[in-house]
Amino acid sequence: MAETIDHGTLSRLVEAGAVRGAHIVGQSGGWAVLVKYGMTERPLAAQRSRQVRLFKKFETLVGYLREIGIARFDVDASSYDATTTTTARRPDRADALKQAHQAAAYDTWFREQVQASIDDPRPSIAGEVVEAKFAAKRDALRQRMGTA
Repeated sequence: MAETIDHGTLSRLVEAGAVRGAHIVGQSGGWAVLVKYGMTERPLAAQRSRQVRLFKKFETLVGYLREIGIARFDVDASSYDATTTTTARRPDRADALKQAHQAAAYDTWFREQVQASIDDPRPSIAGEVVEAKFAAKRDALRQRMGTA
């Protein structure tokens, strides 16, 4: 694997005026950038993986380069294949988001129920009274079923 250059280093090189040029290379899956500085040419690396960074959209790459101060570059699209550019699927993230939405909806429902109970104008009933009432109902049901 070729040595790469990271975003921070590229930004500092551009600020110092050391970048001689940039070469955009089309590949299967996107666009890579080769940065020329001094007698060296290195590909731009992705932040987390440290692998060569691929931009799926050419427009995104152009915007990135302009933002850091590189407005002129050459493009080699000879190996670019638009049919292999795909969006990465993350079904695990989709499930996690679905669960988060369900949890948020349940939380909203639960809070509404609690607030409705607090706002209910009817008088409160002591817990002991409720327990005794349902104990009597259970006993009556057991007697009807013949399992007393």
